[in-house]
Amino acid sequence: MLKPTKILVPTDFSEYSDKALKQAIDIAKQYNAEVYVLNVVAPIDKYIIDYCMIGAFIKGIEVSAKKTAIDNMKKQLEKFPLAKEVKVSIDVRFGLSYDEILKEAERVGIDLIVIASLGQSGLAKYIIGSVARNVLRSAKCPVLLTK
Repeated sequence: MLKPTKILVPTDFSEYSDKALKQAIDIAKQYNAEVYVLNVVAPIDKYIIDYCMIGAFIKGIEVSAKKTAIDNMKKQLEKFPLAKEVKVSIDVRFGLSYDEILKEAERVGIDLIVIASLGQSGLAKYIIGSVARNVLRSAKCPVLLTK
């Protein structure tokens, strides 16, 4: 039987991510596991060429994006009082969402990923999210898909 010790929850701050986070916190409380909340921001540097932005400006945007994501994760966690009873770590990565989720799972030694089947994208209402699908397909640990 699976008894997770490290649970990864990717978030895009949607209501679907809230449901996944709640599920992960409940599981973490039951098994005394640690929850790792991860937000992946699209890489800003790809806009350097598209919009002729200079590196220092891009770095400033990345710092601001990371701070905003961390603040949003803290606010998201405040919605769940049980989160205060489990160990929670938060992190922000820049890159392709599913790729960064899989890298984080490997890096930390995650033994369960809890991910929402849908995200913020309007198209995601009609099909299983591409991020969730790619994580489900490529993860080396069990994945709990929530809706």
